[in-house]
Amino acid sequence: MAIDTKKEQERDELHRAIWAIADELRGAVDGWDFKNYVLGTMFYRYISENLANYVNAGERDAGNNDFDYADLSDADAEEARKDLVDEKGFFILPSELFCNVCHRADTDENLNETLEKVFRNIEESAKGSSSESSFSGLFDDFDVNSNKLGPTVAKRNERLAKLLHGIANMNLGDVKDHDIDAFGDAYEYLMTMYASGAGKSGGEFFTPADVSELLTRLGTVGKTEINKVYDPACGSGSLLLKAEKILGRDAVRTGFFGQEINITTYNLCRINMFLHDIGFDKFDIACEDTLTAPQHWDDEPFELIVSNPPYSIRWAGSDNPLLINDPRFSRAGVLAPKGKADLAFIMHSLAWLASNGTAAIVCFPGIMYRGGAEQKIRKYLIDSNFIDCVIQLPSNLFFGTTIATCIMVLKRSKKDNKTLFIDASSECIKVTNNNKLTQENIEHIVSVFAAREEKKHFSHLADYEEIEKNDYNLSVSTYVEAEDTREKIDIVQLNAEIERIVAREQVLRDEIAKIIAEIEAGS
Repeated sequence: MAIDTKKEQERDELHRAIWAIADELRGAVDGWDFKNYVLGTMFYRYISENLANYVNAGERDAGNNDFDYADLSDADAEEARKDLVDEKGFFILPSELFCNVCHRADTDENLNETLEKVFRNIEESAKGSSSESSFSGLFDDFDVNSNKLGPTVAKRNERLAKLLHGIANMNLGDVKDHDIDAFGDAYEYLMTMYASGAGKSGGEFFTPADVSELLTRLGTVGKTEINKVYDPACGSGSLLLKAEKILGRDAVRTGFFGQEINITTYNLCRINMFLHDIGFDKFDIACEDTLTAPQHWDDEPFELIVSNPPYSIRWAGSDNPLLINDPRFSRAGVLAPKGKADLAFIMHSLAWLASNGTAAIVCFPGIMYRGGAEQKIRKYLIDSNFIDCVIQLPSNLFFGTTIATCIMVLKRSKKDNKTLFIDASSECIKVTNNNKLTQENIEHIVSVFAAREEKKHFSHLADYEEIEKNDYNLSVSTYVEAEDTREKIDIVQLNAEIERIVAREQVLRDEIAKIIAEIEAGS
């Protein structure tokens, strides 16, 4: 236990140091805008070290102990280009490695152009190969000529050099030590900090680690491995990556699949995959509108689907006459309202869920009780026995919103015809401005979920007739009676106390009257 505590302390110290560097580098640039520079540079350092160490290990295994790829001439390195692209998915010339560009940064008058060329070369190295989609446009958000970095080329280069040195000074260990978690962990930490500072805009692309863990734990109960994990609104990919973290290395056999509409966030997600040592052939992240242009028809069904889709956004809905016949939505006989796409994400996820799979999706609470089309979709889901559980979460868990959200757990092959409702609205602790789920909170929720346990004031297993009687209202408060925490008063005891007070009061009055009478008699 002492070792774990020491490791956590070291991790916290590293996090503080990383944030101090990132904060100092920021200067006049807003933190949310500057995140692309810090995270992009961290990624550049990572793939440079990853490639160099891969080549070095091969040479040293062959007995060439003094070999260092960083010292090799570009011409000699070119001979290995094709093999390295086949094996690693990309290629970097020795002169363009992070360590060498960083070493020359302070004297490179054209540093902005150097970086632009390096990034373009990395992306183009994957062109025509099976890794092309993983690298295409990956550095698009790293604008070396942005006025945000400085008003002149000299000022921008000064900031870029400072950025390279700052990332070089981050104590992230060495890739060859297989401490990949240091890069991935640092990246997630920085994203958390940027999302926290950005408020609503940050909340749209990042699901806090505690909620990610809960969703993944719910989706993997009783499983030691899964074939594929999918997130239809994957943001920066934190939810996808939790599956491997919880189940263990290589427990996601086929890979990680996701779709994201925002191109900047899509790039962050792909970078996140690489930094967590997910090979280019084990992830497929697409950039498009999931509801109207889904990109993974050839990859579904998925054994695990986890998602925190945007709440109550507009979508084409009934304006697009093709959608009502789309096999993802047609079975409910009605489309989610145009101004509230929440249940469209639910229907999409259900359609792509494997027969032995589980989907755990964060939902806006309104979809659980509103009437109209949303009630009809809930009726379809309950009548078809697809809803396994609904969990009420505490408020203020997410960046940028204080709403108390819910989780809907879907299964295609349930063992009973009942739906479990869990009121976890008090399962949290307060940390600064937000609430947070502790490990104990997560364990409590997951254990009750796994056992489908009835627990007074916490959970209720409702049969079909009970839900039908409530007009398919799926709000947890309809089924789980909240505990009355008001102080209970014993009326009999209270009356006896009042009588004692009144009697005592009469004694005091009599004594006062007696004293006054004595005073008057004496005068």
